[in-house]
Amino acid sequence: MIIDHLGFAISNVGISKSFYTKALKPLDIEFIVEVQGWVGFGSKGSQKAELWFGEDDAAHAPMHIAFNAETRKQVDEFYKEALAAGAKCNGEPGIREIYHAHYYGAFVIDPDGHNIEAVCHSAE
Repeated sequence: MIIDHLGFAISNVGISKSFYTKALKPLDIEFIVEVQGWVGFGSKGSQKAELWFGEDDAAHAPMHIAFNAETRKQVDEFYKEALAAGAKCNGEPGIREIYHAHYYGAFVIDPDGHNIEAVCHSAE
């Protein structure tokens, strides 16, 4: 990951923690820690949280967060799990040649309106 860690505001920690636990499982990203109302997720088996979110009453604009997937199957599983966890479709899994020939991504809208993506850049 190019960024050391990323944090963003959400409206309900319980709902978002449940959503991201399910949606990110196929990408081997899991809950790591909760500190002072902020929840941290990171790579499976890691002790380092790289994705953080916490409740914030201030208005916040939706963000776009793209997670790396090693395989297209992981992208498909992310999409399926995210929808089952309550996300709305924002782009079914598929090739996005507008970016490059092997860009395989899926997009969902999380419970707070953030555009969440899983993407695989490998040819399969």
